[in-house]
Amino acid sequence: MRMVPRLAASRPGWFAEADVVVIGSGIAGLTTAIRARNAGLRVILVTKDVVDAGSTRWAQGGIAAALAPEDSADEHFADTIVAGAGLCNEAAVRALVTEGPDAVRGLIGLGAHFDTTAEGELMLTREGGHHRDRIIHAGGDATGAEVSRALVAAVEKIRDVELIEHALALDLLTDATGAVQGVTLHVMGEGRRDGVGAVLAPVVVLATGGIGQVFSASTNPRVATGDGIALALRAGAVVTDVEFVQFHPTVLYAGPNAAGQQQLISEAVRGEGAFLVDASGQRFMTEVHPLADLAPRDVVAKAIMRRMRAEGARHVWLDGRGIGDRWPSRFPTIFEALMAQGIDPRDALIPVAPAQHYHSGGVHTDLVGRTSVPGLYACGEVAATGVHGANRLASNSLLEGLVFAERIGRDLASGLPPRRDPVASDASVGILSSTQRTVIQSSMTEGAGVLRSADSLSITSSVLEAMTFTSATERNASAWETTNIQAAASAIAYAAATRTETRGSHWREDFPDTDDANWRVRIAVRMLPDGTLTHDRMGVDR
Repeated sequence: MRMVPRLAASRPGWFAEADVVVIGSGIAGLTTAIRARNAGLRVILVTKDVVDAGSTRWAQGGIAAALAPEDSADEHFADTIVAGAGLCNEAAVRALVTEGPDAVRGLIGLGAHFDTTAEGELMLTREGGHHRDRIIHAGGDATGAEVSRALVAAVEKIRDVELIEHALALDLLTDATGAVQGVTLHVMGEGRRDGVGAVLAPVVVLATGGIGQVFSASTNPRVATGDGIALALRAGAVVTDVEFVQFHPTVLYAGPNAAGQQQLISEAVRGEGAFLVDASGQRFMTEVHPLADLAPRDVVAKAIMRRMRAEGARHVWLDGRGIGDRWPSRFPTIFEALMAQGIDPRDALIPVAPAQHYHSGGVHTDLVGRTSVPGLYACGEVAATGVHGANRLASNSLLEGLVFAERIGRDLASGLPPRRDPVASDASVGILSSTQRTVIQSSMTEGAGVLRSADSLSITSSVLEAMTFTSATERNASAWETTNIQAAASAIAYAAATRTETRGSHWREDFPDTDDANWRVRIAVRMLPDGTLTHDRMGVDR
């Protein structure tokens, strides 16, 4: 597999300095920025769109935390471990579930408002893989929007966090020792600065979100193009667990040519009693798993794909008619989106099919967010903390971003790495034409989607490796994003071909069994200076 070691871009025309650069403005990035600034550090927050346009805003399901008197951190731990299919870092999971309740209370203290009962207690619901009601929501199905609103307002109150919007991070700057000393950016004509520039800082925190646009259909916003993974790989950082791509089983089917961000039908809908049926109207999840329609997402997605293949169908159906008149109040956002498509879920079935939803892998970190490159941290979906293992438990993602951002903040408060001058890189540069994006997406969807095999992955890898990089083509945001998409796709396909077993959200048709004897390990992928990929095996507790 081959990638470009550095993006082709103009030399920086402007410079800024900070103690910490946070790239991304979802729950992970905003929380990190707040905690770093509260520690007295100079913070620049960079976001590719406007500050509230990231993946957090779109989260419907909620935040999982053991907040009920009858619940416990141990029970949340057990459910997370089961969903992770043997690859969770238990120390990371223990940090998540024990620190999670206080982190949620801190979020409420910052002004986030969650749904409550008539008695004023937090309203707790259940989602797939959980054995307790421990999911908090806001506005029924608008949890992410409320979290984003509260955190953006908190950042604005601090005032002296500098915000650079409409800025695409290009490449990390490093010193002679290989430590991070900043990042180059391209501000896309909307901010105070314009064009390519550089922010110099001894700490860069990647909070760039997911990989959605690596695939043809995704629940992720269009700004989710795998930028953080690509930046980290080009800087020599290790990425782990990248083969574990979670496909949400119930995404509104919008036709064979649908692309980009698709409408998610939250798992909470099934938590309220909705269930899946095939083309003949028969339920099928009751035959697949003891939790039936609330089984872990990988189980449900694979069952749907198998049923679709058996019937030659493009989708199955979600029957939510039993929710009845509660639809508009319990799921207002979803209800409005369905009605806009001419579907009244109170009396009609909803066509659904799996689409890329969440990436359990990413840039490898320790328990305080440090990556293998000094000065580089990662948090949120771009990071691989070890919490999710082979498959994320529903609604653990926002909690992970919150808890580990707090941990990064505490680590930064204890002292910064040394500040040194960055050195010029002698790596070759290149870029892909933006016209290659759809080729990458369709190849990944066909060969590295829900169901994979050696043959399908080989075809995908061949397509990715055959792409031609140039330094002379268009240098714009779309081309840089396309190059990042190819980098993230290459790492995913490479790791998926390497793992010759089925585990969690990684399904190999040619290796349908889980192989603990050989593969209860994490695959650590990194890029060599010539742009090729290599890997090592890593213990699950690292």
